[in-house]
Amino acid sequence: MTSRADEPTVKRIDGCLAFDPAWSPRLSLMRGSAIFRHASAAALLLSCLLVSPLPVAAQAQRRPMRFEDLMKMRRLGGIDVSPDGRWVLFTVTDVDPERNTRTPHLWLMRLDGGNETPITASSAGESGGRFSPDGKQILFVSARDGVSQIYLAAFDSSGGTISEAHRLTHLSSGADGAIWSPDGTNILFTSAVYPDCAGKEEEADACNRQRDRQQADSLVKAKVFTQLLFRHWNQYTGDKRSHLFLVAAAGGVPRDLNPGVDHDIPPFSLSEPDAYAFSPDSKEIAFEWNTDLIPALSTNSDISTLSLSDPNARPIRISTSPGGDFTPRYSPDGKYIAFRSQARAGYESDRFRLMLYDRQSKQIREVLPGFDRWVQDLAWSPDAKTIYFTSGASGEQPVLAVEPAGRNLRQITDLGTYGDLHPMADGESLILARETVRQPSEVYLLRQGGESPAIAAGKNVAARSLATEHQISHLNRGLLSQLELPELVHFWFYGAQRTRVEGFLIKPPNFDPQQKYPVKFLMHGGPEGEWGDSWSYRWNPELFAASGYVVIMINPRGSVGYGQAFIDGVNGDWGGKPYIDLMRGLDYAEATYPFVDKTRECALGASYGGYMANWILGHTDRFRCIVSHDGMFDTEGAYGSTEELWFPEWEFRGVPWGRTGNRSNRELYRRWSPALFAANFKTPTLVIHSQFDYRLDLSQGIELFTTLQRRNVPSKMLYFPDEGHWVLKPQNSRLWNKTISDWCDLWTKPAGSQP
Repeated sequence: MTSRADEPTVKRIDGCLAFDPAWSPRLSLMRGSAIFRHASAAALLLSCLLVSPLPVAAQAQRRPMRFEDLMKMRRLGGIDVSPDGRWVLFTVTDVDPERNTRTPHLWLMRLDGGNETPITASSAGESGGRFSPDGKQILFVSARDGVSQIYLAAFDSSGGTISEAHRLTHLSSGADGAIWSPDGTNILFTSAVYPDCAGKEEEADACNRQRDRQQADSLVKAKVFTQLLFRHWNQYTGDKRSHLFLVAAAGGVPRDLNPGVDHDIPPFSLSEPDAYAFSPDSKEIAFEWNTDLIPALSTNSDISTLSLSDPNARPIRISTSPGGDFTPRYSPDGKYIAFRSQARAGYESDRFRLMLYDRQSKQIREVLPGFDRWVQDLAWSPDAKTIYFTSGASGEQPVLAVEPAGRNLRQITDLGTYGDLHPMADGESLILARETVRQPSEVYLLRQGGESPAIAAGKNVAARSLATEHQISHLNRGLLSQLELPELVHFWFYGAQRTRVEGFLIKPPNFDPQQKYPVKFLMHGGPEGEWGDSWSYRWNPELFAASGYVVIMINPRGSVGYGQAFIDGVNGDWGGKPYIDLMRGLDYAEATYPFVDKTRECALGASYGGYMANWILGHTDRFRCIVSHDGMFDTEGAYGSTEELWFPEWEFRGVPWGRTGNRSNRELYRRWSPALFAANFKTPTLVIHSQFDYRLDLSQGIELFTTLQRRNVPSKMLYFPDEGHWVLKPQNSRLWNKTISDWCDLWTKPAGSQP
C-alpha cells in the first residue's frame, strides 16, 4: 500500500521529526496529542535537541539488549512523597532468575538531589510504603513473618533514616493495601476473610484461622460451586471475600468494616489505582464494590461511602451509572468526590468518564462531557482547584489538568507513558512515574511553569509550551548506558472504511539501511489494548528487535487512545475491520520502508493477539511463521470455559446457545471462530498456553495444537504447568523468550528457510 496524497509526510532525520512544510498549517494531532499547529521554529528546534541521538562514538559502545539485561533491570513500583516535600519513597523490585524470584523493597531519595537508596532488605520483601500525614512514620506491607501484615517504622526527615519496624497487624488472614487516614490516627487496609466468620474481632479472626487450618489439613480437596465466577484469572475464588478493615495506628484489634458481606470489597482489579479513600476529615471513606447477584455477568462496580464515626453505619451508594464506577478521590476541601465512570453495563471497555459528586447537594455531573478519551489515574491539587489525570492518546499516555468546573482543560506532558500522580503543595509541581519504549519506569519531577496546550472537547486548539520534566531516579542508568535501544517510529495509514490507523516500527540495533531485515509483526491483546511509547517486561519490542528484526506494531480497531468509536469498532467484528487494519498496516510498512523484507515475516500475539494469530492462520499465507500465545481458537468452546462472561457476551452480542432469557447469537460466534477455518491452516505455528489461564482455558491451546498436528502443519507447543494468562516466573520467562526467538529464527533467517 503506497502513501496517499492526503497524508502528512513525516521523516526522521538524525533523530529529529521533520515535516513536509506544506503540511505545517494542518497538523493537529500527532505523536500522542503533541501540538504542531502554529508551532514556532524554536519549538521544533528544541524538540530536535531533546531527541537527538548520542555522538557516533558513544553509540558505537552500545550493544543490543539481551534477555539477561531485561531481568537485571530494577522495576519501579508505587510512589509516595513526604508531607514536607523533601523525600520520595517508592518500591523497587529486583529479579533473580537463578533463584526464580522477584523481591520488592522500599527505596528513598531526596527531591533536591542525591542517589536513590534502599531502606528495607528482608528476604520476604516490602511494598506499599506510605508516609504518615505528619511525616514521622512510614507504613509498609511485608510477609517477613510468614503472612502479609502491616509494619510501621519511625522516620527521621532530617537524615532520611527509618527505625527498626514493628508489626502493627496480626490477622490470620493477613493485610494488604494499607493507607493512612489524613489525621494519622487510623489505617485502612484489605484482608480476605470468610464472610460467615462473624462476632467480635478476636472471635472472627479465630474463626478464620480455624477454617484455614481445616482446609489445609483436610485430605479432601474437592470444591462445591453454587454460582459463576468460581475461578478468576489464575485461581479459584473459594469461600473468602476481600473486606475493608480499620486499625488504629497506635495499635489494637482491626475492625471489619464489611462484616458478613458476601462480596469482594473492593472488587478484583488487575492494575487499577486505589479503590478506596478517606475523606479529608478522616470521618468517612469511599470505596468500590459490586453487589450484583451474578458477578460473572456484571461490570457494575459502584462507589459507596461509609461513616466511620458510627459503628452501626451502613454504606450509602453515591454512584448511579449501570456501568462501572471506579477510583474515588475526595477533594482536599471535602466538597467533592471525583471518580471514573462508564455508562454502559457489561462493557469493561466503555469510555472512562471523569465524574464529580457534590457531597452537599448529592448531585453528580460529568466534568468533561465532550472528552472522547479514557480518564485513567486521578489526583487533586492540594488547593482543590485542579484535577490531574492521565489519558491515552495515539500511543502515548500524557498528563492532563482541568478545573473541577470543567474549564481550562490542558495537556501538560507530551511523549511517554505517565502514572502514579502526586501533586505538590506549591501548586505547580508533580511527582510521577514516566516510562517510554526505550526506558523502564522512573520517578520524575514535573514543573508546570508557563502555559500548556489548551484542549476543548478532546481536540487541541492552541500550541503553548509544555511543562518541564526532570528525571530524579536513575534505577537503571548504568545498564541502559550500555544498550542500543532504537527509537519508536510512528506512522499512519488508512485501514478498513478509510479510517486513519496508527502503526509503530522499531529498527534493529546496528541498523544498516542498505540491508533487508526479517519482521516480527506484534499484535496486542485486549482487544481493547494498545501498543505505544511504553516499557514492557513481557512483550518487549526492543528485545524482539535486538536479534536482528524490524518490529512492526499496529493499533487496529478496538485499540484505545483514538476515541470511543474506534474502540467500539471491534465489538461483534473480531476478524473483520481489525484484521483489515492489521494487514493494511503491514502493507503500508512494506511499501514505505525499503529495509522491510516482506518475504520473511512472523506474526506474534497473545490473548486477543493470540486470537488474531489463529484467525490469520485461516485467512492468509503471507507469514513465514506464527506465534499464538493464550489465543482463542474455538469461540463457542471458549465461552463455556472462561470466567468473566460479560466479556464474550458483549463482544459477540449474546450467548452461543438457544434462548433461555438471554440473547442468542451463535452465528456471530461461529462467524469469527478460527476453528472453522482449520482447512486453510498452512503456516508453521508455535502454540503457547498455561495451566492456570482461566481467561482463555488451556483447552483452547490444546485444541489448536491438535488441529495443527492433524493437518500436518509444522508446529510446536510450549506448555507451562505453573503459569496463568501471563508468564511471570523469571526462568519460565527465559524459556518463553528463547523458544519464541528460536522459532522466528528457524523460519525467517536464511539457515532456517528450508528446515
